[in-house]
Amino acid sequence: MDLNRSAVDILADLHNRSLSAEAMLNATYERIDALNPAVNAIVGLADRDAMLTQARAMDAGPIRGPLHGLPLAPKDLVNVAGLRSTHGSPIYAEYVPDTDEVLAARLRSAGAILIGKTNVPEFGLGSHTFNPVYGRTTNPYDPVRTCGGSSGGAGVALALGLLALADGSDMMGSLRNPAAWNNVYGFRPTWGRVPPEPEEDGALHQMSTRGPMARTPQDLALLLDVLSARDPMRPEVAAPPPLLAGLQAFADAGSDLSGMRIGWLGDWGGAFPCEPGILAISADALAVLRGLGAEVDNLSPPHDFDDLWRSWTALRSWQVGAGLLALRDHADRMKDSALWEMERAAKMSAIDIHRASAARARWARSANSLFERYDALVLPTTQVWPFPIDLAWPTEISGVKMDTYHRWMAAMVPVSLLGLPALSVPAGFGEAGLPAGVQIFGPRGSDARLLAIADAYHGPTQWPQRRPPALALD
Repeated sequence: MDLNRSAVDILADLHNRSLSAEAMLNATYERIDALNPAVNAIVGLADRDAMLTQARAMDAGPIRGPLHGLPLAPKDLVNVAGLRSTHGSPIYAEYVPDTDEVLAARLRSAGAILIGKTNVPEFGLGSHTFNPVYGRTTNPYDPVRTCGGSSGGAGVALALGLLALADGSDMMGSLRNPAAWNNVYGFRPTWGRVPPEPEEDGALHQMSTRGPMARTPQDLALLLDVLSARDPMRPEVAAPPPLLAGLQAFADAGSDLSGMRIGWLGDWGGAFPCEPGILAISADALAVLRGLGAEVDNLSPPHDFDDLWRSWTALRSWQVGAGLLALRDHADRMKDSALWEMERAAKMSAIDIHRASAARARWARSANSLFERYDALVLPTTQVWPFPIDLAWPTEISGVKMDTYHRWMAAMVPVSLLGLPALSVPAGFGEAGLPAGVQIFGPRGSDARLLAIADAYHGPTQWPQRRPPALALD
């Protein structure tokens, strides 16, 4: 069975019963048994007999939803009933929830079979997937290098065909970075399209969201339609419209990008350094967009990046660190980056947050001005190639010292600070055979447009299908 096919195609077979849920699950387990030990992407597996019983019941009953019979493994920052939900932390190493979080519940109600988890960094901090509970997840293109994170296990599982779809979450690139480093697609949707959990104060914290990862843009739309919902905490906001049907109609019409204006921001005028080759491979991706009819302009820095960075580091620590303060009695079991965020949050004043929010508003005005002229903007997804797995994080890029554990991901900040939709698309491979990507982003609510751009781009490139990891080849 070809598990590298698109989820849309696999689900069509599951829905017309030419493929049984039991056969799909058995093939998935065979693939996991063969490939997962080398990469450690999927962790906390459920009881296999119980999952097979569930699959047989699906085969004997009606179609349950758009994901009927598809094996999935939520990110291990998502609590799933009956599965170890560790957040990559020894504090929660044995925690097994009684109930599903909203995201897991939506996957289950759509017909997915939840077979385990995908690995994450501890508490999702840092774009490098390792933790003291499950250990490291390796890059399928080079086992001595990182796969990124925090949705690192998800990206690797997709690249190797262990999963047809994967969920992830993105605050500072946690969907986008591992998508780039695993040669797949990662979509951070408009903030609010995927509602936060009820206990998450989404109205105040709009920098993080959950979203899909996949091997094709249409698969992204499929999963995002399942995850999207009207937020019960925001009754004034309408339910988000579905995406897949419109995207398929766009593809049937020829995926023409003529008339679209796209702005290339590069390295923001040198505001964030990039390793050699990153900007060159980004230029190759831009050439594809031009070939599809889009007008692509090189843009000067649209805003003072230091202003963005100061705002970002304050608001991120306020959000992340404040959540960790409840665990301060377990500080001796947390990694350094978690302690750093927690300590910063404990020292913050109301005026600190006010100043950071004012800086965010200034960037919002600049961004809105850009979007009056451009349909989408482009930045490199990562500033570096996948780095050695024994390195906690890059401390230097092209001779420039990194002053925090996340400064090397600064290219993610313009999107995340405003809760904008952004789609990381594969851009090809460097001289060392490692993958990279570019992030295409737009104003809030432009999710359908970004997916259309990505679907057009996928036609002539098809990087996940053209260059899968050697391990994934049947």
